[in-house]
Amino acid sequence: MCWDWVWQRPQQFLSRLSERHQVLFVETLAPDPQLVAPIARFETLPAHPNITRLRMQFPTWRWNNGAYVDKLRRKLLQEALLGPLAGKFENPVQWFYDPMAVTPFAGHMDEIATVYDCMDELSKFRHADPELINREMQLLAKADVVFTGGSRLYDAKSKHNDNCHFYGCGVDSEHFGKARDPRTALPPELRNKGDKKMLGYFGVVDERMDYELIARLADANPNWEIVIVGPLAKVEECVLPRRSNIQWLGGRPYSELPAYCKAFDVCLMPFALNEATEYINPTKALEYMATGTEIISSAVPDVVRNFASVVKIANSHDGFVSLCQRAVAEPDRAAIERGIKMAANHSWDSIVAQMEGHIEDVLANKLNVASV
Repeated sequence: MCWDWVWQRPQQFLSRLSERHQVLFVETLAPDPQLVAPIARFETLPAHPNITRLRMQFPTWRWNNGAYVDKLRRKLLQEALLGPLAGKFENPVQWFYDPMAVTPFAGHMDEIATVYDCMDELSKFRHADPELINREMQLLAKADVVFTGGSRLYDAKSKHNDNCHFYGCGVDSEHFGKARDPRTALPPELRNKGDKKMLGYFGVVDERMDYELIARLADANPNWEIVIVGPLAKVEECVLPRRSNIQWLGGRPYSELPAYCKAFDVCLMPFALNEATEYINPTKALEYMATGTEIISSAVPDVVRNFASVVKIANSHDGFVSLCQRAVAEPDRAAIERGIKMAANHSWDSIVAQMEGHIEDVLANKLNVASV
């Protein structure tokens, strides 16, 4: 994921780590058919002055040559570190989100430790590179510490790394709590809802969503407005069900999400139960909780395991519709209050502090071994 696409786990962690450390965030943009050769540019992020973003992009005609891309990604980063970024990122802790990056970067940057934060089972996603499984095994073997975003991911990855820890997603309760603030204005496009009830979702719109379920919700009650906020990824627009009471709004800035949630009468997690959702632990669960809105979800394993005391779980499309009907008619205030408290107890700051402690332990152990 690029830094300014969707504000999720990587940005939450690294923005906080940048308060105490210099961070170099390396991202690769989608290939460009008009490029003749690879390019790289760097910039400092105005909102986070300790974060430098290095953006690479490749010509489309070269993109399918994996060995070339690996070699050039390494060369572009090394040239940046020898040139305009010289002396700024010496002896780094190298932090991975993408196992495909292990070949070009791991062992080539004079790193003093390697971290792998596994936030998804990427090999299960549509169009996953066949090489991804092999590279992830290399990364798990090399990493000094592994973090996972879900408990099922922990079960899978801890078999391959002894220093593996489950840290689910956190939440900025103060930010999403703005949905409960009377002073927060509704987005203009959702202000004139009249007596309609809004059932809303925010997040990436991809193969993890159950589009048949979304259509069923819209058809269940013409007085329901189904509002979907988020960018499209790896699915074609023709897949999206079209109804007069479904709004596909596209992506919106992270700063605006509480205002959209304020308009929602029910927060939705309408996930398909497939390979891509088998290991997910949705960030939005705690974010929804902080808004003080009732939440209905498909029976995603980690949602059932971690949030069933707050989130209403549906095991079928009919069950999902019934739970929404009940939530609209009579919200479960006790569950909503439990959710607000759960969100308050899962801050990003506390999670980052614990993760940073594991990294400090790794560095201390390496220092002790070197001094013996």
